[in-house]
Amino acid sequence: MTANHNNDKLTTSWGAPVGDNQNSMTAGSRGPTLLQDVHLLEKLAHFNRERVPERVVHAKGAGAHGYFEVTRDLSRYTKAAFLSEVGKRTPMFIRFSTVAGELGSADTVRDPRGFAVKFYTEEGNYDLVGNNTPVFFIRDAIKFPDFIHTQKRHPQTHLKNPTAVWDFWSLSPESLHQVTILMSDRGIPATLRHMHGFGSHTFKWVNAEGQAVWVKYHFKTEQGVQNLDVKLAAQLAGEHPDYHTEDLFNAIDNGDFPAWTLYVQIMPEEDANSYRFDPFDVTKVWSQKDYPLIEVGRMVLDRNPENYFAEVEQATFSPGSFVPGIEASPDKMLQGRLFAYGDAHRYRVGANHNQLPINRPIAEVNNNQRDGAMNATSNGGGSVYYEPNSFGGATESPQHKAAAFEVSGQADSVAYDHDDHYTQPGDLYRLLSEEERARLVRNIVEAMTPVNSDEIKLRQIGHFRKADPEFGQRIAEALGL
Repeated sequence: MTANHNNDKLTTSWGAPVGDNQNSMTAGSRGPTLLQDVHLLEKLAHFNRERVPERVVHAKGAGAHGYFEVTRDLSRYTKAAFLSEVGKRTPMFIRFSTVAGELGSADTVRDPRGFAVKFYTEEGNYDLVGNNTPVFFIRDAIKFPDFIHTQKRHPQTHLKNPTAVWDFWSLSPESLHQVTILMSDRGIPATLRHMHGFGSHTFKWVNAEGQAVWVKYHFKTEQGVQNLDVKLAAQLAGEHPDYHTEDLFNAIDNGDFPAWTLYVQIMPEEDANSYRFDPFDVTKVWSQKDYPLIEVGRMVLDRNPENYFAEVEQATFSPGSFVPGIEASPDKMLQGRLFAYGDAHRYRVGANHNQLPINRPIAEVNNNQRDGAMNATSNGGGSVYYEPNSFGGATESPQHKAAAFEVSGQADSVAYDHDDHYTQPGDLYRLLSEEERARLVRNIVEAMTPVNSDEIKLRQIGHFRKADPEFGQRIAEALGL
């Protein structure tokens, strides 16, 4: 990477200087994100169009059909119909994926795994689009294109660039928690069946009386968590790059149906103002001592796709696909994803992507949308195509309005109020056994060794030291710094 010493100003695509490239503009410190932040919108929209035609991120994936069955009545917290009674089953489809690799990349690389679930409910599709980790590297969507650029290939050499990876992480200390998880044993799951899944973000549940709570989702694998040794993972990447994809298909084909139990953490709405970590910061977790896991139901995968392209590759998921009773939180990363995912699908698959069989809701669709490339329906025929109207067309349902919430403060590009990026990674390090710590340190050292700047290495070591002095010291010694 060639250093640029001109100190050129960062600009938009139309040449205007960018005043803040770290924080999206929100109404008050907790949002929501403002549509007037044209820099954020342009970054995300351009980022979604940088690859043709595979997904920019999560390109390599595997999927399966199944069902979700409610095992505990939580209707006092949410009016979502598919969660309304014990024993209720909802058909679903899941797509697992790696994040950084291309469509032909190996399954067993060190990378977070996407964990995207589509519930086909009677009130429309509900997409829960998370990862196999409870946190993420960044906490504001405005930084996402920059982050993924570091994970992709250098524009000159077309090679992966460890210097860019660690440069970004060392300048973004909020990444430390996710980096610690990624470099631990959990960074390479043994199979897709042997890992947990998380909604990662905080969401809002609203009950029939309009009362709201904050919620986090945890899918706990019933197969048990298992991970791969780094040497075996590297061997499989070379000899059997589709190992995870094949394992999932064969397990289901043989009747060994994988299952996960879904739990939630529930936080009273008012606790968000006093909790010791900002509950909407996706780089942080909620202590399970403070907010214990509550069982919700069970997800079982029992049917393989008939055609990979038609189902796995054309499946589209969006965190903005909500159903009544489930809404967004002020999480800044989530707020950006509400736009970015749908926009990516409109570009990659088309404006009518939800008409494809894998994405089509079982609920009736009446949205007045017409035309567009690859429209696979009757296009509404001669029915009414606008609202309001005087001809019996579809009308709005006031009872399904999103719950009102209060906003305050100045509209500005601001960071979260809480900037403790070290307590939770340090706690995680101290929870590990000595053998797990040794492997974590070894993995980090091997990943940082190719970085061609001691300044970057030292800056990152400083973050590890702040999390736990021993953690940083062991890495520094192994790197000879």
